[in-house]
Amino acid sequence: MPSERPPGDRMIVEPAPAKLNLALHVRRRRDDGYHELETLFAFVADGDVVTVAPAERDSFAITGPFAGGLVSDAGNLVLRARDRFVRDVAPLPPLAITLDKRLPVASGIGGGSADAAAMLRAAARIADVAPSDPRVEAVAADLGSDVPACLLGRTAFGSGRGEALRVVNGLAGRPVLLVNPNVAVATAPVFARWDGIDRGPLPVRDAWRVALDGRNDLAVPAKSIAPVIGEVIDALDRLEGTVLVRMSGSGATCFAIFGDHASLHAGAEAIRGAYPAWWCLETALT
Repeated sequence: MPSERPPGDRMIVEPAPAKLNLALHVRRRRDDGYHELETLFAFVADGDVVTVAPAERDSFAITGPFAGGLVSDAGNLVLRARDRFVRDVAPLPPLAITLDKRLPVASGIGGGSADAAAMLRAAARIADVAPSDPRVEAVAADLGSDVPACLLGRTAFGSGRGEALRVVNGLAGRPVLLVNPNVAVATAPVFARWDGIDRGPLPVRDAWRVALDGRNDLAVPAKSIAPVIGEVIDALDRLEGTVLVRMSGSGATCFAIFGDHASLHAGAEAIRGAYPAWWCLETALT
């Protein structure tokens, strides 16, 4: 039986799962313009997909239900990740890159950051470099505050801008429903409307207790920009079997964690029936 060809000679399919902030505490605005955060990152089983294949020349295509909301030029985070990897880590051969965009754009679930992280993981495989290589991690941190967490892809407490990570366990398998009212919310305006009040750190407890007892300090400013977020939260709160309902990141995606999969499915059907224009995804924490 012939041996498998090395990673640089074959197609790589790299998942880019959605990121959730189960809790997000904003502590202060830093001198560098960023905000000091304490957050609990988690990931779900579904998201975008980045496919990379050897080619005669570089190319980039975007497919999927949310392809129309993205640019396919050098401003896209996937291409920026590729170019920064080549500049700072290792050379790459010509690649045909396809982004299957399944997550809403500017929705608080790390879509662009997850896509960039998936590209970095694929590039690392091709170049035979570990994703945990400090050079790769440095590129991730420069690309965006959520990219290091998405590169890691595991439940973790995040601090600093979100790039200082501590892995935790105990949340995998919990059923979760993601709902977005098909409204894009840019991150910078939400942070700009934060009232500047430090409401305290994340509690020092196990991950699930932190999720339950935490909060999202960006929910109020996000609702001031997109009031429909409040409607989503209220709709999720009315569902049977939920154990946690919250907005993720800077919005507008909200999530409900359920006690069991039957309640998840019933809740999703209720949302689809009452709000057919909203995007919703039945999935689970990983």
